[in-house]
Amino acid sequence: MRFMNTYDIEDAAQRFANHPILGPATKTLENLCEWANHNSDGWAYWPKPARAAAKLMEMIERDGTWQWRNSYREDVTVAEYRKALAPIKAFRTKQGADCDFKIEEII
Repeated sequence: MRFMNTYDIEDAAQRFANHPILGPATKTLENLCEWANHNSDGWAYWPKPARAAAKLMEMIERDGTWQWRNSYREDVTVAEYRKALAPIKAFRTKQGADCDFKIEEII
């Protein structure tokens, strides 16, 4: 499973801020990370939110090599983003998390 630490998430959020799909996706991940930091020992120490976001992190970073760090990526789709949100929505429901999803920004 891919893991993005807080720095990785913030870096991706800046890099993809203007991307039509990855911008909202990284903001969603940033919101989940922030929620975990405020409601537990922290993102790095509570594995449940990171496991829920595994598909989202994989979509954002792919294999982690330089070619996927380009902000002009066209390999992601709205359908893939929605699929990656499913486990996060389940986590949010089970934990009563109030973190925001940015799906409405890309519709």
